[in-house]
Amino acid sequence: MYTSFLIKYGEIGIKGKNRRMFEQALMDQIRFALKPVDGTFAVTYEQGRVYVNASDEFDYDGALDALKKVFGIVGICPMVQVEENGIEKLIEDVIQYLKDTLTEGKHTFKVDTKRANKAFPMNSQEINMLLGEKILDAFPDLSVDVHDPEIMLHVEIRTHVNIFSEIIPGPGGMPVGTNGRAMLLLSGGIDSPVAGYMIAKRGVAIDAVYFHAPPYTSERAKNKVVDLARIISRYCGPIRLHVVNFTDIQMYIYETCPHDELTIIMRRYMMRIAEEFAAQDGSLGLVTGESIGQVASQTMQSLACTNDVCTLPVYRPLIGFDKQEIVKVSEDIDTYETSILPYEDCCTIFVAKHPVTKPRVDRIRKSELKLAEKIDELYRTAVDTAETILVK
Repeated sequence: MYTSFLIKYGEIGIKGKNRRMFEQALMDQIRFALKPVDGTFAVTYEQGRVYVNASDEFDYDGALDALKKVFGIVGICPMVQVEENGIEKLIEDVIQYLKDTLTEGKHTFKVDTKRANKAFPMNSQEINMLLGEKILDAFPDLSVDVHDPEIMLHVEIRTHVNIFSEIIPGPGGMPVGTNGRAMLLLSGGIDSPVAGYMIAKRGVAIDAVYFHAPPYTSERAKNKVVDLARIISRYCGPIRLHVVNFTDIQMYIYETCPHDELTIIMRRYMMRIAEEFAAQDGSLGLVTGESIGQVASQTMQSLACTNDVCTLPVYRPLIGFDKQEIVKVSEDIDTYETSILPYEDCCTIFVAKHPVTKPRVDRIRKSELKLAEKIDELYRTAVDTAETILVK
């Protein structure tokens, strides 16, 4: 019965003079999300409300699923939108709505009217009382509960009348692209896809870089990361995924540097390379899936050593999360089952038996001097031969 959705947004509504820009970005993201869905959709704006109106035949479940992935939406209200034509017509439309939506059995209800059209001859409280009375006459099994009703019937009187009783939660956040672009260091693990999702939720468009290490990592490991990027792109739109062959750099570090410092030094070169692609793509920062103390390379001292090589800010959305909290988000966004597929990436195959947990920046820099003979050439080759995949 529904061919219209009222879209509720949250913090966009307090953006002051910039509010219209954020509303327009939200509407653009909704249009983009609905493109693959069967049906024709018109996304419109009126007096602080965003509406999605569909053609008579459309994929309702597909549209709802698409809208649930648009950052900036806090509520999706399937609604009936009718012409405003006086109180008698309003009563008729509300009764018909309940006939179409009520399930069998006794229910409690409450009417909540918002009268934005001040030309309507009754105020909100008067409309609530009259509609409640007519509903009780028409449906003897219903009763009023103003504190905790089973059915909250919303009636909005504007240029049209909006009638709805369900608010389906959206993901919240800000429309993607309203807060710049960042480069995600994406691996095949659980953490980094969640970090990408969470930074995108704050309105940041993302691209990604993945460090591949053939023959130590398989083509299936690379495909796993592409699949993870594709799942994230459902929320944040197309992602440019840069696949970097990191084998020669890893082997050179492994052969040249102290083994307890391998992870930190490799991580520092990953950050350097990620910054280069960030500059190419217009990114304003790097994003990682690190959280404090989760592994040896994520202690405060290790993170400081990693940051030492960066000129761009490094954003770590998961920094205060424990593993179970991260897993919960990964399950919610459907990356978990892909992340746990048993295909190793380069972060897991060259792990020191006894990694340093409190590295000193001066010592790490000194160890990196041993790489001077070949590292610049290997670095340049890794960047120049990287494969870029547009994932969507």
